[in-house]
Amino acid sequence: VQLQASGGGLVQAGGSLRLSCAASGSILRVNSIGWYRQAPGRQRDLVAAARDDGAINYADSVKGRFTISRDNAKNTVYLQMNSLKPEDTAVYYCNADIVRSGWFSPIQYWGQGTLVTVSS
Repeated sequence: VQLQASGGGLVQAGGSLRLSCAASGSILRVNSIGWYRQAPGRQRDLVAAARDDGAINYADSVKGRFTISRDNAKNTVYLQMNSLKPEDTAVYYCNADIVRSGWFSPIQYWGQGTLVTVSS
């Protein structure tokens, strides 16, 4: 199983970016999928996550600005980031809790990070 993330880049404050992350491989079920971020010198924190039952969690700092959505048919999650601020600058990591085909227990997977830089 692999997570392939894309969509980072450089944007001015107030601008928008859209991140995508696709899970591929022998997947039976994606329990949850979402995004974490890590700024220099800081810990990796949850940004947003979407569960297969429809529940969605957002970090307080991004509520009202970021929207997460998932395409279950494609095992893909999107993060639409609007009204970006310099403090959103970080490496964004895709994260998913996946049950592989033929397995019973889920495993947590991480994608490669994608850098988001918001200039003031």
